[in-house]
Amino acid sequence: MIIQMAWRNIWRNKVRSIVIMASIALGLVAGLFILGLYEGILKSRLKTVIEEEVSHLQIHNPSFKMDYEAVYSINQVNDLTQKIFSLGNIKALSVRSIAQGMLATSTGSSGVQINGVYPDHENQVSQLNKKIKEGDGFTAGKRNQILIGRKLADKVKLSVGNKLVLTFTDKEFTIVSAAFRVAGIYQTDNAPLDERNVYVQADDLNRLLVLEDECHEIAILLDNDQALDTVEQQLKAAYPDLLIENWKQVSPETQLMIETTDTYSIIFIVIIMLALMFGIINTMLMAVLERTREIGMLVALGMNKLRLFVLVLWETILLTLAGAPFGFLVAWMIIRYYGKTGIDISSFAGEAMSGFGFSSLFYPEFPWTKLLTVLYIVCCTALVASLFPSYKALRLVPVEAMRQ
Repeated sequence: MIIQMAWRNIWRNKVRSIVIMASIALGLVAGLFILGLYEGILKSRLKTVIEEEVSHLQIHNPSFKMDYEAVYSINQVNDLTQKIFSLGNIKALSVRSIAQGMLATSTGSSGVQINGVYPDHENQVSQLNKKIKEGDGFTAGKRNQILIGRKLADKVKLSVGNKLVLTFTDKEFTIVSAAFRVAGIYQTDNAPLDERNVYVQADDLNRLLVLEDECHEIAILLDNDQALDTVEQQLKAAYPDLLIENWKQVSPETQLMIETTDTYSIIFIVIIMLALMFGIINTMLMAVLERTREIGMLVALGMNKLRLFVLVLWETILLTLAGAPFGFLVAWMIIRYYGKTGIDISSFAGEAMSGFGFSSLFYPEFPWTKLLTVLYIVCCTALVASLFPSYKALRLVPVEAMRQ
């Protein structure tokens, strides 16, 4: 009975009720779009981190990542990679030799990480061949070829075909220098990584580092994300003497970003609903004051304060929830549209985004997993917004109210 009365009271002033419902719907559209945008950005970044940068798992000598010395290598690589493939759920793996050194040209120098890779394997794990913007990349049969990032090429003024010198320390702690020719310039969405990393063929780097059947890093890409924990535990059990890390440990900033961004997105929703709450309070307060005589009469006829409170409460809740479905529907339609076409901000923020490792093309995704949280926030907003109007209604004196 009270719910039916509350629903009818809402529509006494249709224009006012429709306006507040529309504002609630628009607030939800804005909040859900922000959630969807964050969802798309995070999934895109996570996909990039796993499929193009660090892979699902990495294997190192436990001492290697302390100082990146060439002597701390992984032995018997061929046998090890065969055993890893036998575990199952392995999509691809890349064996890498790594050295920290200096890149020098006649126009400048820069500290770099030199990654010795086998092109066919690296292309499967990090899609290195798809990142090349200039040049043909590694050519079979040619020695001492190098791929450098766009940002590094601009910094030291290098182009395809130019020569440069790499200087680093080999396995025996001897300083080694070798000339390389630029075979290609690559570019990713992560400009800082492009500036720090160069790629050479593993055979060339191993020869200079005095490595045989050894490497410094094995990057493993799995068939699916769900197999991560299983494969990680299998590797740790089989090779307790090696350092085995998943992408969360190799790239902790990515995991931190995912956790904090989820929190920030919910805060945005709360802020939007708090702003809408004042509009709901204003509407309900006007509705109560307009019905002062009626409320006084109801109390005089025997309606207790609890029933009066529940009546105003239900009016507020129904008013809020009536606008919510339209907000969800419109948000879903907008996010679905931009989820297919994408949002390109490269014209005004592309360089800034790449500086943080993000693509300038976003594909929002509807935040299905957060709908219950959003609905909970909406209901809490309605409950809080009903308190002041209900208080004003309860404060009315029946005799005085009926005189108005």
